[in-house]
Amino acid sequence: MRAKSFAGMTCSVAGALEAIGDRWAVLLLRDLALGLSKYDELQASTGMPNTTLSTRLKHLESTGLVERRPYQDNPPRHDYRLTDKGADLWKVVTALREWGDRWDANGLGAATIELVDSASGHPLVLALVDAETGQPVPRERARLRPGPAAAPGLKKLLGGNP
Repeated sequence: MRAKSFAGMTCSVAGALEAIGDRWAVLLLRDLALGLSKYDELQASTGMPNTTLSTRLKHLESTGLVERRPYQDNPPRHDYRLTDKGADLWKVVTALREWGDRWDANGLGAATIELVDSASGHPLVLALVDAETGQPVPRERARLRPGPAAAPGLKKLLGGNP
């Protein structure tokens, strides 16, 4: 079954999902961020069938998240690298990993990977930070407000002027 397109929705989450594509693509973004770059490496890591892997890589390339670069001429071979746009999704993948670790989504009772400070070795977690002061903000103080491109329905939902 083909998934419904989110193109044209006035929502940044829908736009991001449209650019990423599906859950297979998230695993590819994960693996590319970990340093895998060759088709065979990506296939071995994810277990994706050839057609699925090829389709997902083409989609990620078409949305500007991944670039394909030749590394061998005879026979022609390419590797895949995250663009700056694709690499910027590390927070999304990290948030999914943190949620999965907290709720034991892997069923192993422990994390399979940890994010740590390279200087101290201390664990790191994603946090909300005040964009002006750089200070952490507790989740309880966070709220949503309509942005400049908010549609009237969203403004009403979030308590702004419709």
